[in-house]
Amino acid sequence: MQDAAIRIEPFFLESPRGPLFCLYSTPVDSPPRESILYLHPFAEEMHKSRRMAALQSRAFARAGYAVLQVDLTGCGDSVSDFGDATWVSWLDDARVAHAWLTSQVAGQVTLWGLRIGAGLVVGIAPSLKNISRLLLWQPVINGEQFLTQFLRIKLASEMLSDGQAQSGTKELRAKLEAGEPIEVGGYMLSPDIARGLAGLKLADLHPPCAVEWIEVGANAGADIAPAGRRVVEAWRNTGTIVCTQTVQGDPFWVTQEITECPALVETTMKAMAR
Repeated sequence: MQDAAIRIEPFFLESPRGPLFCLYSTPVDSPPRESILYLHPFAEEMHKSRRMAALQSRAFARAGYAVLQVDLTGCGDSVSDFGDATWVSWLDDARVAHAWLTSQVAGQVTLWGLRIGAGLVVGIAPSLKNISRLLLWQPVINGEQFLTQFLRIKLASEMLSDGQAQSGTKELRAKLEAGEPIEVGGYMLSPDIARGLAGLKLADLHPPCAVEWIEVGANAGADIAPAGRRVVEAWRNTGTIVCTQTVQGDPFWVTQEITECPALVETTMKAMAR
C-alpha cells in the first residue's frame, strides 16, 4: 500500500563484513526533524516482527522522523549466514548504521530496539554520539535465560520427531562452550553468539539517556514484568529517567501467524511526543 506522505528506500549499506540490507523511511514534504535507528530481534522473532516494525517506521516517518531499519550481519537479506555472525559484528553493524544515519540527518538520534535488539541498543548507546533516548520494546532482561529458552526449541523439535529429546539444555550448552555450533529451528547458533546472549544482562548496563520502556500484555496499564521493574529501579537509582508502559496485545514476535498490535504503535507515538 502506497503512502504519499512518506518515502521508503531499500538499499545496501557497506560494512566491514559486506553489504547490510536497509530500509530508510522519511517524510516527503519536509526535512526530518530527528532520526531513529531500529535494531531487530533474534532469529525467527525478527521475521515475526517485520510487520510491526514496518507499521511503526511508517508512523514515525509520517510524524516527521527519518527511520533506518538494518538487517544485521547474517540476518534477513544482509551478508553472510546466521551462523557466521558474531555478537561483536552486530554491535559494529549498529555503529556503521548510526554513522550513516547521522551523515544523512543532523541532530539527535533515538535508538529503538525490540527484544534482543533492545539489549543491543542499551549496550551500544554509551559509545555513540547524539543519542537523545532509547525506545525499548519488550526488552529481553536476561540473555542467559533467553538462550536456554531458545535451545528448548531444539529439544521440542526432537520430541516431536523422535518421541524424546536426544539431549538437554545442559548438554547443548556444553557443546557450545566447547566451540561446536548447534542448529536450532533452522538457525545455526554459533558459540560466539551464544556467549554474547549469555552475557546480556540489562541490570549491568547503564543507559546514557532517557528510556521509554514499553511492553505488550493482557491488560493495558498494568505494571511491566517484575524482572523488568527491578532493572528499571536499578537504572533510576543511577539517575536515568525511565518511563514504563504496558499496552494490550498479543506477543507478535512469537505468534504463529503474523500479528499486529495497533495499541503499541499509538502508545509509542505518544511516548515520542513527550
